[in-house]
Amino acid sequence: MVIYMTTISEAITTIKKAENDADKLIEDTEKKSSEMIDEAESKSKEIIENAKREALEEAEKMLFEAETNAKKEAYQISNKTAEEVEINKKKATDNVDAAAEIIVKSIL
Repeated sequence: MVIYMTTISEAITTIKKAENDADKLIEDTEKKSSEMIDEAESKSKEIIENAKREALEEAEKMLFEAETNAKKEAYQISNKTAEEVEINKKKATDNVDAAAEIIVKSIL
């Protein structure tokens, strides 16, 4: 009967050790799971911040390009208008000379 008790005692010790090992494994797994979640959240926030930064940079680039193109177009329109004004001014000056001649001829 002593041998039987020793075997039961060893079995109980083995079971207790297995329970403790299982508890430790669960604790370690929960800790690792929590760490993985924290890391995933951190990476997620970093990805979102990078995406926001890149979107802002792209928007600023697009705005700069649009402003540059608008300035170029305004400059071209201004130059074309100045040329047209000069052409019209020359035509008007030419007409003044012709009109003056007609008036002088009609008076004389």
